[in-house]
Amino acid sequence: MRLVVAITGASGVELGKKFIEYLPKNIEVHLITSNNALTVSHFENSKKLTVHNNSNIASSIASGSFMVDATAIIPCSMNTLAKVACGIADNLVTRVASVTLKEQKKLLLAPREMPFSPIAIENMLKLSRLNVIIAPPVMGYYSDSNSLEDMERFIIGKWYDILGVENSLYKRWRG
Repeated sequence: MRLVVAITGASGVELGKKFIEYLPKNIEVHLITSNNALTVSHFENSKKLTVHNNSNIASSIASGSFMVDATAIIPCSMNTLAKVACGIADNLVTRVASVTLKEQKKLLLAPREMPFSPIAIENMLKLSRLNVIIAPPVMGYYSDSNSLEDMERFIIGKWYDILGVENSLYKRWRG
């Protein structure tokens, strides 16, 4: 599987880092950040990871012919959400999101701001109608989590489920 992960916005960056950290080693990851210095140092000797500069709109992942399976923007800033909703592709993150939509691949956005403004909700509705997966990091109290790390693993596991990434990050309901 070839996956693009974009990390935008300052709040929730740790979830984006852990999303990549927990990925199986066989997944090819292409990382874009809105602030490269903030996240790249954490991943320097990590798995199959290629880091792309957000200002390089000519990067390989900006083309539909590169054949990305899915794109996840975790966390997704309200600025990025608005640009994607309006079709603005002025940096690599928004260009990749635009290409993902064009190619009808999975696009997961994890907006992380509370409360959501009416404009953000309208943008999320618009994108949802285009089959974009809007998946904010919402706690699942039924997950039987005993720590913040358990809750993060639950949220990340749910995102993996949506994207088709096999995982055992959280305790599944057995009925």
